[in-house]
Amino acid sequence: MSLAAADAGAADTGPPVVAGGSTGTRQVIDDSGRAVSVPAEPMRLADAWFAHHVLLMTLGAGPRIVATVNHPRSLPWMFKVLPSLNNATGVEGTTFNAEALLAAGVDLVFTSTADRQALAYQQVGLAVMRMGYTDLPGLQRSMLATAQALGGTPPMVRAHAYNQYLDQQLAFVAGRVATVPAEQRPRVLHIASVNPLKVDGSGTLIDDWIKIAGGRNAATGLKGNLQVVSAEQLLVWQPDVLILAAGAGDLKQAAQAQLLSQLTAVQRGWVLRNPAGVFPWDRYGTEVALQIEWAAQQLHPALFRDVDMVQQTMGFYQRFFDYALSEADAQRILQALPPAP
Repeated sequence: MSLAAADAGAADTGPPVVAGGSTGTRQVIDDSGRAVSVPAEPMRLADAWFAHHVLLMTLGAGPRIVATVNHPRSLPWMFKVLPSLNNATGVEGTTFNAEALLAAGVDLVFTSTADRQALAYQQVGLAVMRMGYTDLPGLQRSMLATAQALGGTPPMVRAHAYNQYLDQQLAFVAGRVATVPAEQRPRVLHIASVNPLKVDGSGTLIDDWIKIAGGRNAATGLKGNLQVVSAEQLLVWQPDVLILAAGAGDLKQAAQAQLLSQLTAVQRGWVLRNPAGVFPWDRYGTEVALQIEWAAQQLHPALFRDVDMVQQTMGFYQRFFDYALSEADAQRILQALPPAP
C-alpha cells in the first residue's frame, strides 16, 4: 500500500518524561504540550514536517526515517548527507496514509503542530509528536523533546551538545555586535519568495536571527512567516539590506521588478543570497546555528573578519551530521548551490 494519501536557552533536563503507560512505552511532552505515549526506543519513524528531519539527523536518528515529505529535487544536500533517506517512502505534500504507516511498521510519527492529519494518525493507534517553535529557545526545547521521544542515551547527549553549541554561537555573536548602537544596526528584509512576493515578519525564527546578528527586521508592522506583500510596501520600508532565501528566485523576475529596482538596497548592491545546505539555513533547521554567524558577518564584516565560514560549515557537518564536507562542498552550500554533479 502506498504511504501517499488518497510545513537563549533551554532547561538542561528537557521536557518532562511522564511515568506510566503500557509496558515498553513512555510518555513524553511534545511541543504542543500534549503527553504522548511513545515506544521505549522507536526505530521506524515517519516525519511529516520538512524542517524536523534536520533535528532527527542532528540527533543521529536520520537513518530511522522510513517515511518522508522531503525530496532530493528540493533538498539535494539532505539526501546526499543522509543517503538512507533515498530508501524512505516519500509523499507529495505533508499527508501520509495512516493505515499504510501502520502496515509499514512505523512506531512514531512527527508532525508540525498545525498538521490536521495528526489526529488521523492517532485514531489508528500511532504515536504522534506534534513539533513546532518560533524562536531559538523553542528550537532548543524541541531538540530535547525529540531526543526524549527517541529514547536511549545517545540522542540526549547529542541534543545537549547541539544546544550548548548554539548557546556558544549566540554568546559569540552577541559579544561582537554589542558595541553597535541600535540606530546603526541595518534594517534587513528577508524575502522568502519573489513570485509571489513573500517576506517574514515578527514572531518568527527569521526575526530572531536577524536581531541576534545585529540587524533590525525592516518588515515593521508585519507578523508571521511567508506573508504576501506588494513592491510598494517594500518601497515604504526601504530596507538597508535584502536577504533572499536560496529558492526565492531573482528580483529581476519579480512581477514588479521595475519598482523593486528602485530600492536603495538594490541600487547599492546590498542584496544577499542565503546559504542552504541540508536545509535552508534561514528557516527552521539546526543549521540556523551557522546562519547566525553568517548573517552577522554579512551585516558587520569589520567585526567578523576572523570568521572562516567554510571551516565553520565543515566542522558543523562533521560534528552534527557525521559527514565530511570538502571545502568545495562548503563553498557550494554558502553560495546556495546544490552538490556538484
